[in-house]
Amino acid sequence: MAGPSTAERGERQQESSGPPPARGLDRRRLRAIVALVALLVLLGGGSAWALYGSTWLRVEHVSVSGTRVLTPAEVREAAAVPVGKPMISADTGAIAARLRRKLPRIDTVDVVRSWPHGIGLKVMERTPVLLIRKGANFVEVDDDGVRFATVAQAPNGVPMLELSASRTGPGAASFRRFGTDRLVREAVRVAGDLPAAVTKTARSVHVRTYDDISLELADGRTVAWGSGEQGRAKARALTALMKASPGARHFDVSVPTAPASSGS
Repeated sequence: MAGPSTAERGERQQESSGPPPARGLDRRRLRAIVALVALLVLLGGGSAWALYGSTWLRVEHVSVSGTRVLTPAEVREAAAVPVGKPMISADTGAIAARLRRKLPRIDTVDVVRSWPHGIGLKVMERTPVLLIRKGANFVEVDDDGVRFATVAQAPNGVPMLELSASRTGPGAASFRRFGTDRLVREAVRVAGDLPAAVTKTARSVHVRTYDDISLELADGRTVAWGSGEQGRAKARALTALMKASPGARHFDVSVPTAPASSGS
């Protein structure tokens, strides 16, 4: 009986030397994927333990910067940062909100993690531009009109608000139209627009009506400002007027395009 032909032997050789079965290849890929997933799980578990379970990344100290009137101790106490707890669990948003609520003097605060063990509190305090007398004390008001603190001693270089507008008398119509809060905001607006040199010597901001606001300086000189509108133009006019008439006792910039001075 004749053996296999040359063509048949070639086909058998090709079959025996061909690629391995697909099933074997799939099993190796599956083992590699399983090993990779296991490795990722181990790494993830190790990271979670390092962040939450270990003592390596715990809050150990709280630093405070930017304070002027407040003390670092006051800020740390109000912040109530959870010292000893994991760094990752410190809620920076809640800490910032707590500080602004407990210490209204704080305008802005930036709470930052300083790995591996610190929390930093970068504070910016409000600056008073006006004072409102309250009994024997003084309420500080910033340039946004926020009444943020009551102090026993008036800070230097901050003018006092004198509000003479009332429901009766010459300012009655203005009072009824705008109300106390709006008139106070106008006074704050004027105080915020004053030239730096005038701010240092301003003793009081006197509000009679919405468009009749004046200033008294520490040396007795007075400034008729008018309304709170065109504040920057009025500030420039007042600066120029004071330089041109250093001996004058009264300055009028209520119409900044036509400023005037008088007295000597």
